[in-house]
Amino acid sequence: MTTSTTSTGSTAKPPRVSVVVPAYNNAEFIAATLESILAQDYDDFEVVVADHSSTDETAQVIARFAHDSRLRILAPTPRGGGAKANWTRVTANARGDLVKLVCGDDLIEPTALSEQVAAFDANPDAVLVACKRRLIDANGEVVLESRGLQGINGVLPGRRAVRATVLAGTNIFGEPACVLMKRDVLEQVGGWDSEFPYLIDQMSYSKVMLQGSMVALDRTLASFRISATQWSVRLVREQASQAAGYHRALQARNPGLLSATDVMIGNARAHATAYLRRLAYIWLRRRM
Repeated sequence: MTTSTTSTGSTAKPPRVSVVVPAYNNAEFIAATLESILAQDYDDFEVVVADHSSTDETAQVIARFAHDSRLRILAPTPRGGGAKANWTRVTANARGDLVKLVCGDDLIEPTALSEQVAAFDANPDAVLVACKRRLIDANGEVVLESRGLQGINGVLPGRRAVRATVLAGTNIFGEPACVLMKRDVLEQVGGWDSEFPYLIDQMSYSKVMLQGSMVALDRTLASFRISATQWSVRLVREQASQAAGYHRALQARNPGLLSATDVMIGNARAHATAYLRRLAYIWLRRRM
């Protein structure tokens, strides 16, 4: 059952963009997330939000926005299923040609939709547009500015972009708030892919980009909120292991995309990046 503040009948014209928000235990931040989306200077969009049966006040905070006709609040997503369950649910309820997923503690800039839609309009063959982002802490203070894309810029073949992220050993396209995708292409490739759960966004982007070109915008249009939770050595190893699995799967399923050397370099850099990320989180915890 879906709670909606606006008509979604068959005669209603679908919006160009759907911003979908899977929320889970985000009571402290979800209001800021929704406010950043609703503050866009672009008008032709809807917001679809669902709480994943949170144990805090997330659902109550979301309910405060029910008066906004651009917002559709879904009934809570049942517990279980990991991120994929709620990501898939909100995306399945999207009606726009283009879809952007914004997690319940992240932010987007007021021009994020207008700039990314303009990139699609200028490049009809593109299947995905990505931008840079800043990293912020729990208080909204900037920790790192202008991160992501690792030097790629403008329009490039999706295969080249996928190879670039493998060689970097990290997700150069950023979290979902950085990305706007063609919804039908995401559906065609099977939706959000959680074969490697820590890389659900990166693997899904790759499957989409292999269907066409992408546009990299050298603009910071999103903010990713990082936690002061200390990463364990076990978690670091698991993430690096999943990255290596992702690289091998890409190589096996897409002949000619990656060489053995590409995979070796990507795996080594993924391992190093995971440990650097753990050190950064330890520093953040002490900073807080």
